Amino acid sequence: MVQRYARFTRSDVTSTEAVELGRVDVVAAQLSRHLESRTAAIDLVHIHGAGSSAVQTIVSELLFAELGFREEVVLTPEVGLVTRARPDFVYPLGQGRGIVAEVERGGTTTNNHDLKDFWKVHIAPDAHHLFLIVPMANWNAAGKARERPFARVARRIQAFFGDPRREVDVLSAHVFGYGGIGR
Repeated sequence: MVQRYARFTRSDVTSTEAVELGRVDVVAAQLSRHLESRTAAIDLVHIHGAGSSAVQTIVSELLFAELGFREEVVLTPEVGLVTRARPDFVYPLGQGRGIVAEVERGGTTTNNHDLKDFWKVHIAPDAHHLFLIVPMANWNAAGKARERPFARVARRIQAFFGDPRREVDVLSAHVFGYGGIGR
């Protein structure tokens, strides 16, 4: 079975954060099941030259329509930082707490969108969890896999967890893979 989900959490979690992580894990499981159930639809729109909006629409069926995530909301800027970060989806968990969900495609690793998304959560005072929804593979014009973002993103994001010296204030990051892995 191909791994399509990776979860990372800070090494030092308070009891309150552990409860919050439980809530986030429930949402992550729902998203994982949704992506699996919509594989055929995603494969139809995840083609060479397409934008991420087609996949984002399929993800929106669950996150926005069913779970109450808000779309394209400008995050509260951190004091002293000028930012107009506007993630694909935001879900409030409570006062000053939330999940940011981003759907990526072609620029996931080539333009470091995964790391930019991680940074958004790091600097946002009202978000502490990241859902990154990325392709298992991106295709060239000939229909061959030109890169495999899921595995690379999971390794890159994992580097920010597991050792208190490397950790930032992102409590958890969840990487979801969509689409086929080879044609």
